Amino acid sequence: MSEHTQKTRISRRIGAIAESATLAVDARAKELKAQGRPVIGFGAGEPDFPTPDYIVQAAIEAAHNPVNHRYSPAGGLPDLKAAIVAKTARESGYDVEPAHVLVTNGGKQAVYNTFATLLDPGDEVILPAPYWTTYPEAIRLAGGEPVEVFAGSDQGYLVTVEQLEAARTERTKVLLFCSPSNPTGAVYPPEQVEQIGRWALEHGIWVVTDEIYEHLVYDGGQAPSVRSVVPELADTCVVLNGVAKTYAMTGWRVGWMIGPKDVIKAATNLQSHATSNVANVSQRAAIAALAGSLEAVDTMRAAFDRRRATMVEMLSAIEGVHCPMPQGAFYAYPNIEGVLGRTIRGRTPQTSTELAEIILDEVEVAVVPGEAFGPSGYLRLSYALSDDDLIEGVSRIQTLLAKTR
Repeated sequence: MSEHTQKTRISRRIGAIAESATLAVDARAKELKAQGRPVIGFGAGEPDFPTPDYIVQAAIEAAHNPVNHRYSPAGGLPDLKAAIVAKTARESGYDVEPAHVLVTNGGKQAVYNTFATLLDPGDEVILPAPYWTTYPEAIRLAGGEPVEVFAGSDQGYLVTVEQLEAARTERTKVLLFCSPSNPTGAVYPPEQVEQIGRWALEHGIWVVTDEIYEHLVYDGGQAPSVRSVVPELADTCVVLNGVAKTYAMTGWRVGWMIGPKDVIKAATNLQSHATSNVANVSQRAAIAALAGSLEAVDTMRAAFDRRRATMVEMLSAIEGVHCPMPQGAFYAYPNIEGVLGRTIRGRTPQTSTELAEIILDEVEVAVVPGEAFGPSGYLRLSYALSDDDLIEGVSRIQTLLAKTR
């Protein structure tokens, strides 16, 4: 065999990346719907509301302005950086400068940029689980090694400082922190945020904190930024955020990083070669969003709160299912270990992946299995869909699992 034929067609680095499980489930649900099947999808992590009109109007006006038809700075429009600086002071309670901000093509690019900038091969990232499916892939792609620390439903999906310390080694460089959490909806209380932040500070560990769901918190709770709770972390903290969840703008692709100037400068250099600037029309829309009120998220939060209560009540009524009440985001994350091993219409699932397949095949409801976010034994269901679809979808699951033995 020649040397040429021994070479792989796909690089090992890229070939090792797993497809986004959440997007795959959503795509499968939409494919079946297009075939006329009455599929109800709980997979998508996006609000079912339109982007507010005033934001859309700003984009329309921007599209007509020739200045937006040209390249702009790779790191973001100065006006958008200024809006992010103002928003951060107003809503998170700490001050940054435009040089601390990089505007990215959605939150995912912010995640990738951050790990690519911080990690060298072999560096470890402590990754509380359940985790968003993109985190470990971005860490590995950057040459890092994710070190999972699992907190199950018995802990309310909240890791402790003791667990983090047990996972720390001399190679630990970063802690990934996400509150409110995707996929669990868990929210760390302020005192626990401070404990974790001070632990990271004590040991010289970077904190990468994903705050994309910051305004989707229920029952009067708070989700304070670790950057504001522990100000001393300013030089070793990167904040990830965006307009997607707060303003129902998932398709506009505008996120950002906030961090030390040297990290932001390096990440901007990377982005200048990878994608250059975010689409100017989307950036102009984001400026309008950040300059406006939070009325849009208030309306969405009220609907999500109602659906949250309905979903948890209905899931908890299923024998063998334990569903903690999520305190943020728009996901329920039931523990379904009590269902595994039962026979369901002739099939006996041993994993949450197998159970999700049965649910889709038998009652045409799409859910995301726990394996996408960590250990098996869980499902993620988004309640960012209409009340009628939510009730119909969970009712189908109830009916299916009621027939187990």
